[in-house]
Amino acid sequence: MSPPDRLAAHAAAQALALTISDAQADRLIAFLALLQRWNATYNLSAVRDAQGMWRQHVLDCMAAVPSIQRDLARQEASCAEPLAPPIRPRILDVGSGGGLPGIVWAILMPQVDITCVDAVGKKAAFVRQAAGQLGLPNLTATHARVESLGGQGFDLITSRAFASIADFTRLTRPLLAEKGRWLAMKGKPPHDEIAALAWPAARFHVEPITVPGLAAERCLVWIDPGAAPDRPANPSEPPEPAEPPGRRAQDAAQDAKPNLH
Repeated sequence: MSPPDRLAAHAAAQALALTISDAQADRLIAFLALLQRWNATYNLSAVRDAQGMWRQHVLDCMAAVPSIQRDLARQEASCAEPLAPPIRPRILDVGSGGGLPGIVWAILMPQVDITCVDAVGKKAAFVRQAAGQLGLPNLTATHARVESLGGQGFDLITSRAFASIADFTRLTRPLLAEKGRWLAMKGKPPHDEIAALAWPAARFHVEPITVPGLAAERCLVWIDPGAAPDRPANPSEPPEPAEPPGRRAQDAAQDAKPNLH
């Protein structure tokens, strides 16, 4: 089977009710080629073939874009002031790995500033290389643990392969803008993860999505922080232990060896 091309990108966009330019289609194909090249050395993904990467990674991330565009438009409308200059929305992709979904979203939403953060240096370096090679001034790569970031004010914080919803929300709560939301990309609806938070059901919205050419269940879990605590309340739970002194050194050592995403 031939590798995906510009026509395949346009067909996928049409199936998702997205309108993309030839330049955007070409960038998606170029990103796929770049991901394949780096993956041969740095193990950015367990998927190896071009068609598999296209469906399971690129199209999987594309499928979320229409919903994100609607949510950002809703936020903009609720915050808009007469005659005020437009403010560019900001998205944080946590545990971005091979730039998924951050790079795909940066290609398809040039009006949005996207930051990809990953604790593994080689993965952050890949996103940085992609931003330069694909011409994406709205894409930034950060090599850091997400809990070390501060005062960012993101309109949307997303995670595709980072952690449980409980850990994801706990670690990133300080980074949300006043009216920001979380978006967890999942396969089957994560009912157990949602129940573990013990937050009101009204704070969650599970939205099924369809990925073109992929016969697998996918959903977006939208989470409204409201007045929710940073973690589920449990008076009997002991305080979280301090991080062992050698933990940072172990994280740094991981930069030198392959890591699957």
